[in-house]
Amino acid sequence: MGRSLRTVGTFEAYQNQAGVLVRNYVLADPYIPYTSIFLGMLTCKLAYELSQLISTFYSRNYNALTKTQRMDWNNRGISTLHAVFISIMSLYFVFWSELFSDQNHSAGLVTFRNSSISTFSLGLSVGYFLSDLAMICWQYPSLGGPEYVLHHSLSAIAVAYAMYMGEGQLYTYMVLISEITTPWINIRWYLDVSGLKKSTAYLINGVVIFFSWLVARICLFGYMFYHVYRHHNQVMRMHIFGSLLVFVVPVALGIMNLMWFGKILKGMKKTLSKKT
Repeated sequence: MGRSLRTVGTFEAYQNQAGVLVRNYVLADPYIPYTSIFLGMLTCKLAYELSQLISTFYSRNYNALTKTQRMDWNNRGISTLHAVFISIMSLYFVFWSELFSDQNHSAGLVTFRNSSISTFSLGLSVGYFLSDLAMICWQYPSLGGPEYVLHHSLSAIAVAYAMYMGEGQLYTYMVLISEITTPWINIRWYLDVSGLKKSTAYLINGVVIFFSWLVARICLFGYMFYHVYRHHNQVMRMHIFGSLLVFVVPVALGIMNLMWFGKILKGMKKTLSKKT
């Protein structure tokens, strides 16, 4: 009984020490940008290795792929993990958190609001974008062409600025909600390389991509532009580079989203015409 109590006490002591470490270093304001980016990159590395390990033993389709395709397979595992995480955090901060709420008048200008958690989450995202951009450039153009390099570069710069400067984090999270479409894009690729392009799952996936893209990458961008218009005076009080990012980056990403949406619409029409 005494040994059991000592074990519990020791566990609680280590737990308290871990909590102090997290508060004083990982989530301490001066260290958040560095620890979050590092943890983001480390998570990407671990996710890649884990995807490779699991897929090698449990997926016959994976072992039949080329070396480049296997790298793409594992890389999409990373992007899916990031997309799920940042989509949840973005939806929370944009629609449910009081941090950026217009009703929270005591918090000051919405363009300058931030918190340790919001900054830390953006840092993890920066770590992902830098890691993925490095892999795309290393294997260029196998993992993506110039549009992917441009997309990731703009995203990394905008997210990093919002993280370091604490400005425009609300608009950064609005744009990052678009990552909710990424898992469905990856699933489509997995189905394709697995020889299931003519399956019902592939058709359903295409429909989900169409509607999720329409909502998250078209309609939501429209809402963001409307929000910027309503809070124009607050946006203009940001640093000139921050204001430029708020106007330029979403417009550039929005144009790319419209171009990709045109391809999605064309592909869905072609698929549906074959089914009928």
